[in-house]
Amino acid sequence: MLPIPRDDLKPNTPEFENLPLVAPAGFREYDARWLFPEQINLMGVQALGFGLGTVLHEMGVKPAIAVGHDFRSYSASIKQALIIGLMGSGCEVHDIGLALSPVAYFSQFDLDVPAVAMVTASHNENGWTGVKMGAQRPLTFGPDEMAHLKRIVLEGQGKARDGGRYIYVPDMAERYIKDLTDRDKLKKPLKVVAACGNGTAGAFAPQVLEGIGAEVIQLDCELDFTFPNYNPNPEDMEMLHALRDKVLETGADVGLAFDGDGDRCGVVDNTGEEIFADKVGVMLARDLSARFENAKFVVDVKSTGLFLTDPILQGNGATTDYWKTGHSYIKRRANEINALVGFEKSGHYFFNAPIGRGYDDGLVSAIAICDMLDRNPDKTMSDLREALPMTWGSPTMSPHCPDEVKYQVVDRMVKAFAGMRENGEKLIGQNIRDLVTVNGVRVTVDDGTWGLVRASSNKPGLVVVVESPTSEKNMRDMFHEIDKRLSAQPEVGEYDQKI
Repeated sequence: MLPIPRDDLKPNTPEFENLPLVAPAGFREYDARWLFPEQINLMGVQALGFGLGTVLHEMGVKPAIAVGHDFRSYSASIKQALIIGLMGSGCEVHDIGLALSPVAYFSQFDLDVPAVAMVTASHNENGWTGVKMGAQRPLTFGPDEMAHLKRIVLEGQGKARDGGRYIYVPDMAERYIKDLTDRDKLKKPLKVVAACGNGTAGAFAPQVLEGIGAEVIQLDCELDFTFPNYNPNPEDMEMLHALRDKVLETGADVGLAFDGDGDRCGVVDNTGEEIFADKVGVMLARDLSARFENAKFVVDVKSTGLFLTDPILQGNGATTDYWKTGHSYIKRRANEINALVGFEKSGHYFFNAPIGRGYDDGLVSAIAICDMLDRNPDKTMSDLREALPMTWGSPTMSPHCPDEVKYQVVDRMVKAFAGMRENGEKLIGQNIRDLVTVNGVRVTVDDGTWGLVRASSNKPGLVVVVESPTSEKNMRDMFHEIDKRLSAQPEVGEYDQKI
């Protein structure tokens, strides 16, 4: 048994070295994220592994787990502490080394183990760490499993068991790359810029894209955990602007940006236009629904309304289900309703059979984009983009809001817009046509202009997205109305970016 974790330990004290520090707020809706070492120390990570192993036993799955880590200065040591806790709870641990999150998910299938724990803070800034977990491939934990894990860890209910075992897997990266590249090569010559932000994807993306027959121009693919150029986040305009500049400089056919743990892909077309991931999703859905009859898609509530209104998708018999934002939610929903693909505006794409195994993989997404171009040899990426109905949309914007109150702030916004609709009040001079409250509030007016406010699932902040199918003015007016209401909330702080 380990001591019960505390949340008040201070560095440079004997207690900090001997007791687990675990801040309760680190347990989020579908994964865990903390600032290291301010919110969790190595003993705390060991307690997390001890609790996770206990949960696996309680779930009745074979206590065998694949564990990997991303490229940050502290990730390897955090993984080792996690492994100690898992082994102490009686788990057989398969250490796959430096990995992308999708490499860890792939290893569950390749090693035939039921569980996974990937040490990563994904696209969060340096200083953050976390773990993505699952015990039912290809799914990852949702709110119920995370709440149970939180209770086990914070109450010190982890159970010591015999049978812990360590197995080092030396070649998982090679197995993964072979799995993605053992296929027909592209027929169309394709020049691709691969931007990795000096994150983990730099050790994988160039090899995979070259392996399918693309000419690859590397941009910030050298591993450097200080992230000297920009944070590896394909929703960050700084990363997309750097990718745009390289595409224009080299005359590339497409630019592809990968996040810190490689489960997301951002896109810049051949003219340097940055295409938000939900619009890329519509392009892929058009391509795939022409090949797969009555294709079914799942998208998150941050995504463009084109999934419902696009005439090509309608003509192909495609149907789309809007669902909660979050890789665990969309992955689970796509699995439940047997959707061909699940798309998130953040760039998480979940390809089910026969394209993928159901988990989010930025490189599988990149291959799907290359294949789409290969199937349209007479069209450029910008041609495919320009063929979409025009809409004006924002990037994902995130005003700061403490974890302890962010859901309360969102509840106030839900009530405010619901009250406006009930009272017949107008928004940007129009009637409120629809409210979707499955995940925050997505408010839509008569002409299809919509705005979304929800709580971020992985950091202290809110998420704001707006889009209009009629004009940039209406899009900006919708943002103004949302921002005005959020600015009146005392807990809401500065945005990471604004339109």
